[in-house]
Amino acid sequence: MIAARMRWRTDGTILYFLFLIYLFVTLLPFYWIFISSVTPRHRLFSIPPLYFPRYFTTENFLKMQTSIPFELYLRNSLIFALSASAFSVLLGFFAAYAFARIRFRGSSVLLLLFLLSIALPPITTVIPLYELYGKVGLLNTIQGMVIAMGSLITPFTIWVLIAFIKQVPVEIEEAASIDGASFLRLLFGISLPLILPAIGTMFVINFITSWNELLYPLVFAVDAQSKTLTVGLTEVALESTAYGKPWDLMSALSVIMIIPAIVLVILFQRTIVEGLTKGAIK
Repeated sequence: MIAARMRWRTDGTILYFLFLIYLFVTLLPFYWIFISSVTPRHRLFSIPPLYFPRYFTTENFLKMQTSIPFELYLRNSLIFALSASAFSVLLGFFAAYAFARIRFRGSSVLLLLFLLSIALPPITTVIPLYELYGKVGLLNTIQGMVIAMGSLITPFTIWVLIAFIKQVPVEIEEAASIDGASFLRLLFGISLPLILPAIGTMFVINFITSWNELLYPLVFAVDAQSKTLTVGLTEVALESTAYGKPWDLMSALSVIMIIPAIVLVILFQRTIVEGLTKGAIK
């Protein structure tokens, strides 16, 4: 018994130590970006490096906001990420319910095609989409980027939601149907509330994915009216200084871009945990 307890304590200590190493490696880049964003430019390249600088400044954030149309890019990023996430979750819920509840010929093949589309690199579809958008007038519009991004993240959303919808007992819907509930009532009044944790989890995941997306905004956004913060980061990186890249401005913009994702995860933390662990049934 004593040997088993000693072994358990030793294993726990090793796991705790490995977790600390993982936490350090994960958080170190974020710490370094934050420190670089509040450190004056001429002190960024001090030798030895200043791991705990004594001088802090907000000048980097002010300069960054004047180097690019920050407010416009921020608004475009929010519209793009929120719209693409809502579009993918709504469409994914309808499609997942159909696959989980309605039997039709070719459903397995169609699901397989969705899976294959997830494995398809997005860059392979950029040229055809660019030509198509140019013909239909969606080029250089946020709506076009939302459609492209939504179509990219919807297949994975469908696959995840199917598993949650299948966990909802069919007997609940059958009983409601016998009581006279319409199809919309079954869909939005019974199934949707039971899988809200999964819906919230997928919305957060899709928002972070869309918020960090660079390819589609970089290709389809021609002018500042439809560019996002990810494109703004590349524009800031193109500036030349005596120290090479403007690492202070890039770090300041990176910190601002991290904040929405952190806030969203904190707000939906309970929903995310419930969606990933407990599933759809309460």
